[in-house]
This record gives sequence, structure tokens and C-alpha cells, in this order.
Amino acid sequence: MMTIRILYFARLRDVLRTGEEELALPEGTTLAGLVALLVARGGDWAAEFGGARVFRAAINQDMARPDDVIPAGAEVALFPPVTGG
Repeated sequence: MMTIRILYFARLRDVLRTGEEELALPEGTTLAGLVALLVARGGDWAAEFGGARVFRAAINQDMARPDDVIPAGAEVALFPPVTGG
């Protein structure tokens, strides 16, 4: 097992009522695997990460894709798309 730090921003922070958490994951977990674990929590977690809501992710401050493997000790940021104005 490895530990990662997850940061939630903007709408996600508000809806999930947390700005960050530490989570233990099996070695080799992908971003898609992490999202599946969050969806499995149900409720707002499933609505935000398993439905039609759009979000972005970064691993150690680099934009990430679903098949990217999360390294031990990583910081994973989850946030809505940014719009200009």
C-alpha cells in the first residue's frame, strides 16, 4: 500500500465539504482506479465523479489522464475545468 494526498478545488471542495485528504491505495493504482474508489463512496462522491459532471486531474502538478499510474507519495489535484472571463 502507498499513501497519496488528494486536493479538491472549487465546486468539488464545496460539494464534498473537504479540501484535502490522505488515502492509502495499492501500488500501481491509476487515476481511473482512484476515481472508481471515490465513486464507490456513493452520494455526492458518485454524483461528482461518476456522472456527467466534468472535472480535471493533475498528478504532482502535471495534468493527468485516466490511465496514468499514481506514484507513492503523490499529490493528486481534482478540480472543475477553468473558464476564462
